Amino acid sequence: MNALEHDQPVGPKVDPLPSAVRPDGRPLFGRYVTLQHVSAEKHGSELYRSFAEADPEGTLWTYMGYGPFDSSEAFQSWLQEREKSLDPLFYAFIPKKTGKPSGMGSFMRQDAPNGVIEIGHIWMSPGLQKTREASEAIYLMMRHALEDLGVRRLEWKCDALNAPSRKAADRFGFVFEGIFRQHYIVKGRNRDTAWYSLINTEWKPVRDGLEKWLDPANFNAEGRQITPLKVRR
Repeated sequence: MNALEHDQPVGPKVDPLPSAVRPDGRPLFGRYVTLQHVSAEKHGSELYRSFAEADPEGTLWTYMGYGPFDSSEAFQSWLQEREKSLDPLFYAFIPKKTGKPSGMGSFMRQDAPNGVIEIGHIWMSPGLQKTREASEAIYLMMRHALEDLGVRRLEWKCDALNAPSRKAADRFGFVFEGIFRQHYIVKGRNRDTAWYSLINTEWKPVRDGLEKWLDPANFNAEGRQITPLKVRR
């Protein structure tokens, strides 16, 4: 700040100060899916199997900073390093109806003093995508961050060209904040990054909408939704 700015307005004081804590890898339980701290030994083989045959072209990894993986050994080696990581801290998504992990996500860029955390590194196998299990996995991460960890700002970021991820951010109630141009170089190409956030004061109506949609009464015998998800901010 320079001398000419000393009398400019400042933001309101935060009271109480943030008391967010870092994620500890505890399991997260839902009606349809369970999230477990990822383990290469426990989850690796099934995670690889979940996408290897269904996505031979590796399109799942188009917007990720890693992949595709051309062998189970290559994936297992990558997953071993993810298991060791605390930031990002990775979870495996395990649908209860199969008991087999078929996707991953993480809590990353953890900033406990400011009460900020990001949900990222999200990928789901073709069989998990567009299911209630997939939506519940994201809901469980959101709820854990905003209620158990006590964060005040939950972030979602993705490649600006990644239309499905941007649509998901909006669907889950995140607020679009803008584009960081030429933010990264990923796999030799430019990435502009779309930024989204959800703050703690917006969580209750978003949570209510998600929980209403996830209610078993909202699905028919084949597991198809009866009423589309609508969240209020």
